[in-house]
Amino acid sequence: MATLPNPLPSLASSGLDLPPGSLVDATLDGPWHEPLLWYADGPAAPRDWPDLRAAGWRLGLLPVLVTGGSRDQWPEDWDLCPDGTSYPGDHDADEVLAGYWTDDADDEPGDGTAADEDSPGPGSSWPGLAPVPGREAPEDPDTVAAGLAGVIAADAEEWLGGARIALVPARRSADIPAAIGWSGPMNHENDVARLCAVLRSWEDRYDARIVVLGFDTMIVSVGRPPATIEEARALAAEHYAFCPDNIDQSPPYDLDAYAEKAVLNQEAWSFWWD
Repeated sequence: MATLPNPLPSLASSGLDLPPGSLVDATLDGPWHEPLLWYADGPAAPRDWPDLRAAGWRLGLLPVLVTGGSRDQWPEDWDLCPDGTSYPGDHDADEVLAGYWTDDADDEPGDGTAADEDSPGPGSSWPGLAPVPGREAPEDPDTVAAGLAGVIAADAEEWLGGARIALVPARRSADIPAAIGWSGPMNHENDVARLCAVLRSWEDRYDARIVVLGFDTMIVSVGRPPATIEEARALAAEHYAFCPDNIDQSPPYDLDAYAEKAVLNQEAWSFWWD
């Protein structure tokens, strides 16, 4: 993956005011030749995200909250695979999602009955990318991300097995998973850069930012969410292609219900891969 020079080895002399923490170079195939991320030893504080976003950006570092989850798995135990990760800019979001949609054509969400020809769902043709929402974003997307990070950090010890602040060498939020070779969606996609291409598209259309990563979970803030049910349903098709487990393994196992509950006017999207 094409990246800028890695600033992580110089953190000690960077001038950043950091809590005690660790550099991570552990991968599925052994130690990487340079650190992939830094993360704190203790729980995140509400000011960590905005402070490190402002200070780290000039160095080429972006913040993300990391969680240990129910199995207490922190980044050194995430089976990171940077050697198998390409560059997000080499992939087209529409083509990536269309491919997933086709691959899941025989795995319709719901009760297994035939898909409604008028409703997007596996079994129908790929509907294409959803349009940009009609309304303007009410806030700066990084402000929205900081607000969500602050809510999580306010209860960091209780939240998803704990939440800690991390720094990743990345040019944009959508590239964070590729920058560390994140393998959370391994059962769905072996090259996370392809999913990052979709996240880039969501950045552009919905002002999305990655706020949380766990072993196989992701939470994204949304500065400009769909405001109509038609917009939400169109985007729900993308969510299904991106992460089928969100619908296939979560009641009510219905794409329209998911659109109304988890997409319409929602300023945070959660994903998990089995």
